Amino acid sequence: MKIPPIEKKYIFVGIGLITLGMLVLIVLIRVATIAAGYKAKVLCSGVFVSNRQPDSILNQELSDDIRIKAIKVDVNRQEKTVTSFLWLIPLRKAVFRPKLGCTLAIDTSVDQLRVQARALLGVSSSQQVNLLPTRTLSSPSSARLEKVLDDAFRENDPEKLKRTLAVVVVQEGHVIAERYRGEITPQTPLAGWSMTKSVINALVGILVQEGKLSLQDQKLIPQWQQINEPRSQITLEQLLQMSSGLKFQENYSNPLSDVVVMLFGRPDSADYAANKPLAFRSGAHWSYASGTTNIISQIVRQTIGGTNVDYWIFPRRKLFDRLGMSNSIMEVDAAGNFVGSSFMYATARDWARFGLLYLQDGVWHGERILPPNWVNYSVTPAPQAPFQMYGAHFWLRIPSESGKSLSLQSLLPSDTFHASGFQGQFVTIIPSKKLVIVRLGLSQSEAWNHEFFVRQILEAL
Repeated sequence: MKIPPIEKKYIFVGIGLITLGMLVLIVLIRVATIAAGYKAKVLCSGVFVSNRQPDSILNQELSDDIRIKAIKVDVNRQEKTVTSFLWLIPLRKAVFRPKLGCTLAIDTSVDQLRVQARALLGVSSSQQVNLLPTRTLSSPSSARLEKVLDDAFRENDPEKLKRTLAVVVVQEGHVIAERYRGEITPQTPLAGWSMTKSVINALVGILVQEGKLSLQDQKLIPQWQQINEPRSQITLEQLLQMSSGLKFQENYSNPLSDVVVMLFGRPDSADYAANKPLAFRSGAHWSYASGTTNIISQIVRQTIGGTNVDYWIFPRRKLFDRLGMSNSIMEVDAAGNFVGSSFMYATARDWARFGLLYLQDGVWHGERILPPNWVNYSVTPAPQAPFQMYGAHFWLRIPSESGKSLSLQSLLPSDTFHASGFQGQFVTIIPSKKLVIVRLGLSQSEAWNHEFFVRQILEAL
């Protein structure tokens, strides 16, 4: 039977609407799954690594995005897991493992992840007490500094919440000011987010010191070693300076951007980033990309060699224990790679110790941890970085979302540099002032002006 033209039109329209509806549904499912991964991971680390109360986390860092609020969660303290749901459908589960923190069980099971970490159970950790010497300032300076901290913790705008959690100010190796909010204590490990990238800089420096890596190394990972593979020309230095040329979208407001999918939707963050094609010739273009750091995490892993345990204990044995960072943990993904772009938790004083290592040119109590000239190299502007704002996994200027336009002249001392992370995490290092400033928080977009805060501290001193 011949179908009349008018009926064909309706059939095609119907097919088109069904197809469109299916595409929309697929996108919505992907967005919901990413949101579920984010919520499960952040809540798991907050509860089992930071030892915070679930309601505190749900009402602060997980309350700002309606997509995330729509996801329901179950915290199982006995199993140390967090499961996220949409309409009673479980979408993602994160599991806590001692010494490894929380990991999303993507393309694997919680039981398999526990088996993976079983070899760590017999590995001892440093029990060194996390103390730094303190010094009392003169009354005028102390009073001015207390007012600066008052302002840092005060909420002036209900639409732009600072939510400062911790501040530690260290001058000449002594804590001269320190404050915490609510349930946070000096023993509470807090998220560093992208400050973790600067810790990866230190791990690379240690391997360079040991002669196991060189900044000019190429053909860095197996995916880039095929014949006529253009990515084989990428150097370790270009990765550290965010100039690899790899295509990568760093946009946290888009739930399907590369950085969000990599962190909360893939089992192997390094593999996801390493398989991205070149968008520019290596070394020719600067582009901040978290995927770059996770590729370096894989390079660190294959350089260390040996077992998973050899890799997992490397940051602790070679860095944390030596500095007395006894409450620090770098988390791994389901493939066992450190998520060096984003997932490290440490107390404010541990972060201060890390800053002191760089303030002291990579030397700790007379022992050289980082190679000679490594700190100077790390804070030398990357050739392609605009406004000389970035070195080798350290910021030389404050990112614009934290209160400073990169195109404007900084009012801070010229030797200032920063480890910086999402929601206003900072370790600011000013060698000329012998000063390390740690600020940790859960700030909403543009709520935290870090340059203003640092300037206030300098004026108080």
